[in-house]
Amino acid sequence: MVDHIVALVNSDPITYSELRQRLIKVQAQLREQGLTLPTASVLQEQVLEQLVSERVQLQRAQELGLRVDADELDDAKRRLASQNALSLEAFDRRLRAQGITPEAFEFDLREQILLQRLRDRETEARAKVSEAEIDEYIAQQQRLKPLSNLSLHLAQVLLPVSAGDDEVMVRTQAQAIAAQARAGQDFAQLAKTHSKASDAAQGGSLGMRSVDRLPELFVNAAAQVPVGSIVGPLRSGAGFHVLKVVAREQVGLPDAVMQQTRARHLLLRPSATLSESQAVAQLEQWRQQITAGRASFEALARQHSQDGSAPMGGDLGWASPGQFVPEFESVMDALMPGEVSPVVVSRFGVHLIRVDERRQVPMSLPQQRSLVRNLLRQEKARSVLSQWLSELRAQAFVEYREAPRP
Repeated sequence: MVDHIVALVNSDPITYSELRQRLIKVQAQLREQGLTLPTASVLQEQVLEQLVSERVQLQRAQELGLRVDADELDDAKRRLASQNALSLEAFDRRLRAQGITPEAFEFDLREQILLQRLRDRETEARAKVSEAEIDEYIAQQQRLKPLSNLSLHLAQVLLPVSAGDDEVMVRTQAQAIAAQARAGQDFAQLAKTHSKASDAAQGGSLGMRSVDRLPELFVNAAAQVPVGSIVGPLRSGAGFHVLKVVAREQVGLPDAVMQQTRARHLLLRPSATLSESQAVAQLEQWRQQITAGRASFEALARQHSQDGSAPMGGDLGWASPGQFVPEFESVMDALMPGEVSPVVVSRFGVHLIRVDERRQVPMSLPQQRSLVRNLLRQEKARSVLSQWLSELRAQAFVEYREAPRP
């Protein structure tokens, strides 16, 4: 097929062969995702517009002097190989089997890194998140779930009602005590004088407690009222209660928890005497022994792992998200407890990973704020990026030479 130009972007040509190559790639991705493909003409128009947008961005990156050096390209390729549980040599072999030369793959990878770097540069300054925005987001979530993460410090006066007591008289006494408290009398002194609860000597103080550690009767009556309010009398099975809301605390996101993972690994570091492919082959052999029950992961890690965790059988302890490098963590996160990973190549060497257990733990306030900051920044970045791409596209001169042909 004779190649021809389908579009000029600021005098930079996009050829029909480029369009066809991208079209084949997009069609394969849509099929893998189980999505219905648009008609051939519509899809080709969409793909051409994608190529135009990318070409405009690459021209902008060139104007700014952005570059991707050989080391950065090698690191990115190594991470992709690791995500596929392959050494670099095996990754190149797979590419060739798919009809892709390593040189063509690296050219495309360099462009994708450059595009991401440009987009990050353009959105970073305009997608910053202030502390006030984080506060407002947390407050909004608390309004949606007002009792989540709420603690109350209550004080009480309890007048018990026993069999044979005149309940009306006890109620009247409790109402009188509540009226005195509302009139400004010292609640702690009222509790010491009148309360029959065990906390009377402490001025009726129940201390600061989360709402799940307080009687539902107290929570329903006191959760929504201001600090300093007098509540009651309330009738319970024990008698009549008069409450004072001494203090309240509600910090952080409702139900904010994170998943921690406890895993082990066995690490071999490639060296002058051990190539990466040899390390991969050795670990694959050990993996087969482990999964067949002929060897213990812990014993092999103690004997062979080139890592500080070796004496503990490779135990890495409880790890929070983001603690490990992405190429290691992405594989670890995909494992079920007790499962051993395929061989993983990271920037630190070649690994086997086994997940032992997982747990959900509450997030600290700094961790919650960091999470909110990232969420808000991503939301802002999407909006900023969309606007910037539209502006950049509008500034470009694009000449369509020939309509895309199905």
